Amino acid sequence: MARRKLSHEGTLVLDCEGLSKFVSDHEPVVALIAEARKRGMEVVISALTIIESVHRRTDKARLAWVLSGVRIVHIGDEEAKAASAMLINAGLHGHKYAIDAAVAETALRQRRPVVMLTSDIDDMTKLCGDRVRLVAV
Repeated sequence: MARRKLSHEGTLVLDCEGLSKFVSDHEPVVALIAEARKRGMEVVISALTIIESVHRRTDKARLAWVLSGVRIVHIGDEEAKAASAMLINAGLHGHKYAIDAAVAETALRQRRPVVMLTSDIDDMTKLCGDRVRLVAV
């Protein structure tokens, strides 16, 4: 993966793939997160991202270590309503895109500039528009 430039300060949001690759110690993702932290960016995830990324073979000890170093953003009633509105505006259905919408809504509430590590550039672009810089992982 080519070296990507990140902003100074702001927030780095991990979606499911970003978190999964961080937990699996994927070198390019670990390097991006280390660079973000060096630049003063806070690393955050949606609480729902934990649910989406965990599976039977997840290294539970590594997951616990990774989670201890990120801020986990909880989703309440207001955030769920905002994510639902984002789905409608993007023309997407909650059955398939609910967690993506919650992650996008989480990203939009963070300190700017916001960068998201995601494997789903197309859908996140529909949800976030140009308000979040998307980096493919």
